[in-house]
Amino acid sequence: MTAGPVPQRPVPRSRSLQRTAVLGMMTGAALLLIAVVTQIVLVERADKGTATRAPTGETGPAPPPGDLLARELAFPVRGIDLASIADSFTDARGATRVHNAMDILAPRGTPVVAVDAGTVSRLGKGGAGGITVYQVDVAGRYGFYYAHLDRIAAGLAVGQTIRRGEVLGYVGTTGNAPAGTPHLHFAIYEIGEGRSQWGGRPINPYPLWRKAAAD
Repeated sequence: MTAGPVPQRPVPRSRSLQRTAVLGMMTGAALLLIAVVTQIVLVERADKGTATRAPTGETGPAPPPGDLLARELAFPVRGIDLASIADSFTDARGATRVHNAMDILAPRGTPVVAVDAGTVSRLGKGGAGGITVYQVDVAGRYGFYYAHLDRIAAGLAVGQTIRRGEVLGYVGTTGNAPAGTPHLHFAIYEIGEGRSQWGGRPINPYPLWRKAAAD
């Protein structure tokens, strides 16, 4: 006689519900732990991504050295009331950098002039700065950067010697400048030993004209 399957005792309903509840609690705890760990990782990444840093390899911006203050540099945009300028040097630009420059608002086509005597080291026509002029002073210690120009002055060429106050170009909105906000992006870099003029430490230009603005 062939034995049939041995009938199993049914699990009491109360015990089945207890097991289901325990499994549910364990699953919920695991999901909560995963969510907490994920949130911590995201916050750490966000903190790293939004940290403000200078765009150069140096330790940070420097105030204008005494010799630069003593030069009484020309203001780079003609016809601007110095009382209207603001210090935008430390303003945030995006999530990972600071401005390290001055934005000088002026009507499109306003002449942009050399702040000091020196040499044109480079002319640019693309990227975030748009149409740009790079200048090095006579001593080779400071680099001056003029960006977002509408156009460069006729005949200006790399290697050309320029005088203080000489027209380099005209205010515009090229590069990443807002189309309805013509302005000059002006920056100064201290040229370190063994570095190019654009790898040095940024210098805040605002104090160079702050006294004149207050007078």
